[in-house]
Amino acid sequence: MEWQEIYGNWVLVPTRPIGIIHFLGGAFVATAPQVTYRSLLEHLAAEGYAIVATPFVNTLDHTTIAQRVMRMSNLALDYLTTDILQQYSLPIYGVGHSMGCKLHLLIGSLFPQERAGNILISFNNYPARRSIPMVEQVMQFSRLTSQLAAQFNSPLPPQFAAAFDVEFTPSPEETNRLVLENYQVPRNLLIKFRNDEIDQTRSLHGVLLDRFPRLTSVEILSGNHLTPLGQEVNWQAGKEFSPFDAIGQFFKQEVYRDLNHLKLTLSRWLNPLASLR
Repeated sequence: MEWQEIYGNWVLVPTRPIGIIHFLGGAFVATAPQVTYRSLLEHLAAEGYAIVATPFVNTLDHTTIAQRVMRMSNLALDYLTTDILQQYSLPIYGVGHSMGCKLHLLIGSLFPQERAGNILISFNNYPARRSIPMVEQVMQFSRLTSQLAAQFNSPLPPQFAAAFDVEFTPSPEETNRLVLENYQVPRNLLIKFRNDEIDQTRSLHGVLLDRFPRLTSVEILSGNHLTPLGQEVNWQAGKEFSPFDAIGQFFKQEVYRDLNHLKLTLSRWLNPLASLR
C-alpha cells in the first residue's frame, strides 16, 4: 500500500477493503495527516479500511473549514468508490482527533452525510481565548485599556472593543446546541485519555447521550492528548539477539503501549466480530 493524493486528500487503499475511514486531525498537525498520524492510519488500513485523510489549515471559522473538508473528502470518496473500488456498498466511518472531532460533529449537524459511525478522540471545544494563548493576552490588554479610558472619562469607541472580541464560529456553546438539535450520526465512540488536560469528552458525552443514548459509548484509555500522533519505531534485531535488542524491544513496548491500546480499541469498535477470531 502506498499513499496517494486525490483531490487534495491523502488516500491509502488496502487490497480488499471492508470499509472506508474519513480522518480529520487536530489543529496545526492536520496539514499533513499522512505524516503526523501515519502509524495510526496505516494500522487501520492494515485492518482493511481505505483511508481518506483530509488536510486543512486552522482558522477561526470552523463552519467554513467543515464545509471545505466535506467537499474535498466527497470528491475523493466518489473517485475511490467509482474508479478504484468500483462499489458503493462499503460503510464510511468518520474518525477525528481534537479539532477534527468538532469538524466531524459540524459536518454531521449541518450537512447531509451518510456515516456508519464516528470515532471522536480527545474532543476539544474550548473558546478561542483558551485555545490561542495570544488571544487571551490581547483581550486582557483590551479590558485594561478600556478601564484606563473610563477612569479619565474618555471612553473608547465601541469599534475598539469589538476588534478584540475574537471567537470561533460556531462558538463552543453554539456547537453543543447544533449537536444536540441536529447531529445525524447515531453510532459514536468517544475516547478520552487519562492524562489529557485539554480534553472535553465528558461534556460531549452528555450531549450525545441526550441525542442518541443507546448508541453512544465512551472509552477511557491510558495516554495523553498527543498519543494518536505516536510513531512506531521499526526495531530490527540482528542475527543474534543482543542486550541492545532487548532494550530496543522494551522501549518499543513501553513507549508505544498507549498507542497500541488505542489502535486495538478502534479496531474492536469498527469490527467487533474480528476480536472474536
